[in-house]
Amino acid sequence: MQETKPQRLSFLARFCTLFASLTLGGAVVAAPAAPTATLDPTPHVALKTNMGEIVLELNQEKAPKSVANFLQYVKSGYYKGTVFHRVIDGFMIQGGGFDKKMKQKATKAPVRNEAQNGLQNVTYSIAMARTGDPHSATAQFFINVNDNGALDYPGRDGFGYTVFGKVVSGMDVVDKIKAVPVADKGPHQNVPVTPVVIESATLLKSAPAKL
Repeated sequence: MQETKPQRLSFLARFCTLFASLTLGGAVVAAPAAPTATLDPTPHVALKTNMGEIVLELNQEKAPKSVANFLQYVKSGYYKGTVFHRVIDGFMIQGGGFDKKMKQKATKAPVRNEAQNGLQNVTYSIAMARTGDPHSATAQFFINVNDNGALDYPGRDGFGYTVFGKVVSGMDVVDKIKAVPVADKGPHQNVPVTPVVIESATLLKSAPAKL
């Protein structure tokens, strides 16, 4: 994943750099797949990581293309063995595209931007990562660990970043992940020193009882 080198002159300069570098890198694109249909308006997905489990509630009404896209990757087992490869406390944790050796995985065709859906990049929301092209989101996603209003529609580029769900269980796990030590690894910045691995991503048959 190609990223812009962060500036250290001021908080504002650093934030602008972080905003500009919410990118995917040069992903290898495979043939497009048909959208996945489901009757559940709020499907739930459990991300089991080596630091604990995170349960996501997806908003199919507000972000149908993004949810269908994400569920394709979940059902295919794509996320198994991928990592949270970019962690910035106070901003977001990003994952879903690289393995533990920071080798990028091939993806399906990109999905169109749906950021104009009223959902906001608030703390514990999940959104699609992308390149500078607003319609380039594929498999990578990020979980906001702060209220990042600058990422909302229309953003700086007239589009913003598509929010398609939220964390409903495992906020403590997200908080643990955001606090891990990070370092540069090759061309990549803010990489956890000890890999934070997604061991499985599972579509739940029903919402967890405690939610």
